[in-house]
Amino acid sequence: MKFHLPLLGVHGSTPLLWGLLLMLVACRQNAPTDTVAVPTTPDYADSSQWYVVDRSAAVDIFYIVSTETSDYSLEGVAQHFSDTYNDSLRALLKGEMVGVDRLLSGDLNFYSPYYRQCTMETFTADSLVAQRIPVAMEDVRRAFDYYLQHLNDGRPFILAGFSQGAVGVVELLKNLSDKAAQRMVAAYVIGWKVTDDDLAATTHIRAAHDSADLGVTICFNSVRTPDCAIQLLSEGNRMAINPVNWRTDSKPATWIFRNDTLTAALDTASRLNCVDGYSRNDYMLPLIGVEGNYHCLEILFYAPFLQRNMALRASEMANPKQQ
Repeated sequence: MKFHLPLLGVHGSTPLLWGLLLMLVACRQNAPTDTVAVPTTPDYADSSQWYVVDRSAAVDIFYIVSTETSDYSLEGVAQHFSDTYNDSLRALLKGEMVGVDRLLSGDLNFYSPYYRQCTMETFTADSLVAQRIPVAMEDVRRAFDYYLQHLNDGRPFILAGFSQGAVGVVELLKNLSDKAAQRMVAAYVIGWKVTDDDLAATTHIRAAHDSADLGVTICFNSVRTPDCAIQLLSEGNRMAINPVNWRTDSKPATWIFRNDTLTAALDTASRLNCVDGYSRNDYMLPLIGVEGNYHCLEILFYAPFLQRNMALRASEMANPKQQ
């Protein structure tokens, strides 16, 4: 199966980030396997393996891109990972990096690694996910370790990722050292979930409760109504916040998006952010899409609120209130 994902920040007003899916299915040691050609391991000491915008800010964003790669063939062999040294495949990831930086960073520094993300077709079978996702997550871990040791220079940082990238954020949180956790402003798990198993794995995942708390995890999934949920993305989620008014109760918030007046209210039972008023039909997620599920609009819907919130939390980190 093939998918076309318009890139964030290109193709004019095309809704962004058709980033597919994602999930982290537990990796079973005895899972069925197929023959997989794995591209060259990224060397994160090589500057070509990063998209970096240094604004000389006091706080960084470390962003992990969503799924921008489909299966392809190389010399007759099917490929199921992005090759971070292939210019055409790199361009897909860079399109999202550039777009997210433009929408969210503001005055903050932006660091985003190229990684051997799984292709979208991977997620058609649990056995394929179990076999392939560790490659992608190991790249994310190594990139973050390199960032902390060689690029961060002791600054506070924000973790953020969308879809497959949000899986990476959860995995980084589960392996975050106490020392690094002290510098984490917040973690944004966009279009994915935090489960009981995730919470049991670390003390560094704590739900956000307002717009300015620090060291917390922000998580949200947007739907028209709860019955529009995609279970893969949100089933078992244990935390959620409305990214418009930064509340965890059901109080609604209204804003203008394009020509629509939208209202978002958190459904506290399902932990889904219910959005009313969107008039277009250009948001369907490929393969696992459900009518009324707004996964592909998670960043576009809330970009101004996310940018301001990252700036606010960064300011709170740099200038803590006196007790």
